[in-house]
Amino acid sequence: MALSDADVQKQIHHMMAFIEQEANEKAEEIDARAEEEFTIEKGRLVQQNRLKIIEYYERKEKQVELQKKIGASNLLNKSRLEVLKSQENHIKNVLQEAQQKLHILTQNQTMYGKLLEDLICQGLCQLLEPSLIVRCRRVDQPLVEAAILRAQEAYSAISGRTCKLEIDTANWLPAEICGGVEMVTSGNRIKVSNTLEARMDMLAQQMLPEIRTMLFGANPNRKFDN
Repeated sequence: MALSDADVQKQIHHMMAFIEQEANEKAEEIDARAEEEFTIEKGRLVQQNRLKIIEYYERKEKQVELQKKIGASNLLNKSRLEVLKSQENHIKNVLQEAQQKLHILTQNQTMYGKLLEDLICQGLCQLLEPSLIVRCRRVDQPLVEAAILRAQEAYSAISGRTCKLEIDTANWLPAEICGGVEMVTSGNRIKVSNTLEARMDMLAQQMLPEIRTMLFGANPNRKFDN
């Protein structure tokens, strides 16, 4: 039996409605899948950027902490250097004050004469030469002449040797030094400086650790004294 036009139109509308429904359902499915994928991708990007932000600020925090440590270390080193500089200046002032007091030693003729004898005898023992030239301040000439005789006797008793000593009257030591002598071999080959300033400088270097301890106390961080 042939379908009428009305039936054909009805079936066409029914088919169109079915296709439209299928299309709508498919579109909704696509939209739902796209929304789900969008949500997943958005979450991934958010998490990825969140980790980047966390990593960035962690790195910044470490840089700030490092800068703080460097700043504190620089400040500590600067403070230590200032303390060391102040200590060195204080030691220098103490040694200068002690050097100024060397003049007091020369005012006691008996004590100073004995000191000259010991300095000359020590120079003899260091050089062990048959003849030497002695240089002194012009004002000390009488004391040095007397000290030479005693020093030669002491030297002979110690070493069994003799040494001819002659005062260099052409080259006096500067009047501004505190005192003492210089002893020179012939031709100025070797010189022993036993002036009071030279002896004090040598003792100051040898006793520097003890001087530091006396002035500033023991340093708990110091492993060696020299």
